[in-house]
Amino acid sequence: MRRPVFTDHFPSETSVPTSSVDEDCGRMNAECEEGNSVYPGYYLRRSNVDRRVIHRQALAKSRRLAMRGPAYMFSARCNSLSFTEEHFLEAAEYGNIPVVRRMLEELPELNVNCVDYMGQNALQLAVANEHLEVTELLLRKENLARIGDALLLAISKGYIRIVEAILAHQAFADASKLTNSPLQTETADDFFAYDEDGTRFSHDITPIILASHCHEYEIVHILLRRGARIERPHDYFCKCNTCVYHQRHDSFSHSRSRINAYKGLASPAYLSLSSEDPVLTALELSNELAVLANIEKEFKNDYKKLSMQCKDFVVGLLDLCRNTEEVEAILNGDTESNDNFDSTGRPSLIRLKLAIKYELKKFVAHPNCQQQLLSIWYENLSGLRQQTTAVKLLVVFGVAVGLPILALLYWIAPSSKLGKIIRGPFLKFVAHAASFTIFLGLLIMNAADRFEGTTLLPNMTVHDHPAQLFRMKTTPFTWMEMLIISWVIGHTAANFPIQSFQSAVGILSGMIWAECKEIWSQGPREYLLEPWNLLDFGMLAIFVTSFIARFMAFWHAYTAQSYVDERYTDLSNITLPFEIEYYRLARVYWVPSDPQLISEGLYAIAVVLSFSRIAYILPANESFGPLQISLGRTVKDIFKFMVIFIMVFVAFMIGMFNLYSYYLGAKQNNAFTTVEESFKTLFWAIFGLSEVKSVVINNGHKFIENIGYVLYGVYNVTMVIVLLNMLIAMINSSFQEIEDDADVEWKFARAKLWFSYFEEGGTLPVPFNLFPSPKSVVSLAVKIKQLLLMPLHRHKDGGKEDTELNEVSNSLGFKTITKLKMGKQKDSNYQGSPRSSRYRRIMKRLIKRYIIKAQMDKESDEVNEGELKEIKQDISSLRYELLEEKSHETEQFAELMKRLGETLSRQQNH
Repeated sequence: MRRPVFTDHFPSETSVPTSSVDEDCGRMNAECEEGNSVYPGYYLRRSNVDRRVIHRQALAKSRRLAMRGPAYMFSARCNSLSFTEEHFLEAAEYGNIPVVRRMLEELPELNVNCVDYMGQNALQLAVANEHLEVTELLLRKENLARIGDALLLAISKGYIRIVEAILAHQAFADASKLTNSPLQTETADDFFAYDEDGTRFSHDITPIILASHCHEYEIVHILLRRGARIERPHDYFCKCNTCVYHQRHDSFSHSRSRINAYKGLASPAYLSLSSEDPVLTALELSNELAVLANIEKEFKNDYKKLSMQCKDFVVGLLDLCRNTEEVEAILNGDTESNDNFDSTGRPSLIRLKLAIKYELKKFVAHPNCQQQLLSIWYENLSGLRQQTTAVKLLVVFGVAVGLPILALLYWIAPSSKLGKIIRGPFLKFVAHAASFTIFLGLLIMNAADRFEGTTLLPNMTVHDHPAQLFRMKTTPFTWMEMLIISWVIGHTAANFPIQSFQSAVGILSGMIWAECKEIWSQGPREYLLEPWNLLDFGMLAIFVTSFIARFMAFWHAYTAQSYVDERYTDLSNITLPFEIEYYRLARVYWVPSDPQLISEGLYAIAVVLSFSRIAYILPANESFGPLQISLGRTVKDIFKFMVIFIMVFVAFMIGMFNLYSYYLGAKQNNAFTTVEESFKTLFWAIFGLSEVKSVVINNGHKFIENIGYVLYGVYNVTMVIVLLNMLIAMINSSFQEIEDDADVEWKFARAKLWFSYFEEGGTLPVPFNLFPSPKSVVSLAVKIKQLLLMPLHRHKDGGKEDTELNEVSNSLGFKTITKLKMGKQKDSNYQGSPRSSRYRRIMKRLIKRYIIKAQMDKESDEVNEGELKEIKQDISSLRYELLEEKSHETEQFAELMKRLGETLSRQQNH
């Protein structure tokens, strides 16, 4: 951009002789006439002062043109500019208001749309240098071109007064001029520079999009009041004619236009001023942008940045809250709507649930949000919140010890004061944690009789009487195993809404239904994305499969025992059929597919998964929470690493097998001679448990042996030195990432844990939830009654409404009836709308604070260079005004002197 003109840039008035100026007068006037100037002799009519100013500007202009040199290649049209047009553009650029006004008034045929070497006309030059008065003068001219480009330029500069002046132009009487981008506008007019010669912006940019990009809150507000809106882009996989055409014609421009639109939608200025519920809009938009980041990989960073911008906007609103009412308005939506409170009167925190679902960790971990969650967590136990850790541990121990009594009291009187305390999230969590601890204790005690080794060896059999089969001693369930089964059944039924009127078998068979219902309520994607759901489902499924296999083994043994009891009383010297004799054999003779062996194997896996579920409650503690999060992130890294690991492992396993499969029995061991041996050898080689002699051949085939040495060495280097160290580096990076933001990660994980106990129901822990309570009986009866009476109520309401409408229709007619129906529907929609007047007032207060804070931050971040530039431009404009006033005063003084001389001469003659 050209610098403003100042007095120190040019020679002083005394340094330019008057004769030199007079000599140049004829030349400049000739240039004006040769250049088809619309005003010949314009230069000669000026005063000496004006002529000196014009002369200095011409000298400066020639110096600048000499310095630019080949820059004129940008626009060939500038070579045909006359001196008057050049002077006009100079005056518009430097804010010479008097010259611009005089030229517009005295030169009616002046081409106000002439452009300089960069394709900028006078209006664009005036706007770029923030000359409001010059802009207003130019806007009065008819057939002014590139008004749209000037508006975009003013918006990008943040010149609010110029934006208002341009919007007042008659061209914007057509609303489409403001809402359409240059790409959508007809190219027959000259509203934009459609050939991109003179425009700085993409053709898909509209004024509202550009104002949102620049975070100009006041300009966005002005444009919104005039009806401008940002259209949300179509879905990425949209197959409409418009999207298909743009995708085929220019896919890059189509993608960039989508990004520009999303930049505008994600702007804090547009979010805060255009939406009635900016929190919900920002949450949904952040998730949409995060999804697009995974779809459009080439623009992933752009979409992730926009998604983070939406998240920061929500966090900024939450940071400006000053009381609990405002915090609840953000976390819960409408504070007056009854739908946002559950049956216990506890806020449902719908917005916070969305934030957890979309992983807005900073929002969830914000102190204002955590304060609200903490007050709900210690519901009905507000005094416990300020107690020390020792007191809290005593309460936990007391609840664990008195769990059966507390469960019985709640079962009898769930609505009592004690029942409400037990129903609180904290005590519910303690009760379930204590129940799960007891379950783990049962798993340990179930194997207590084998801690020092079993007395029944694999080759031994025992029986209580001569006619008893050995398998009748091993297959029946023990009392400890029956308790474990009851815990598993209770855990299965914990999430089932009708727990009361089902037998143990019914609940067990309803387990899959309960899980399927949870999948239906959450959606398959959401259910699978939660690791704890997969762990619970896997643990329960394996337990149930184990119990079924054990029951099958018992049933087969019982059938065989019934066969023996019908025919024999003593089996000492009896030869039984093989299918019956099998159940007398010791363990070492069982087939590998025996149901009892399968049951024991699955039971061992389920026990491991049960103990691993302890990690679910670790986020409740500040010390163990970050460790559990790091462990989970490490598991994800291992799964990613397994792709490369398996690829390398399988390559060497098959290669070594192909090399040594012909030498079975001709090696020092059987390594690599079969696929199984090849797998075992290479797997344990990772931990240094394989020997080098695994590649040695006894018959002296050195070439094969050397190839084996090379491949085995390359494998160890690749796996042990390269891949394992890469895995360690990945784990270290993940741990460091969690550690750097440990507080936010822990509070986010703790909030997810707390939310699982905020939901209504599931107060009684396992296995006390197996017994039907009076509360569940009453609740079931009410639901059955409502279900049965629902069709009757619908029929009555429909008949009553039809009767009323028929009575009114006789006097009002069809159109009025339609309006009544629509009004009734609109009223019902309004009652369910979360935009109550109170909620709007709260959001308006928060938005005002946010905008004020954003403007203050912007003012403090502005560079002083911009302020100095603005001051220089104002001084330049003032200089031209002062010179104009000086010129008028000089002319008036000369006229007075002339009159005085004439008067004196007449007096002397008389």
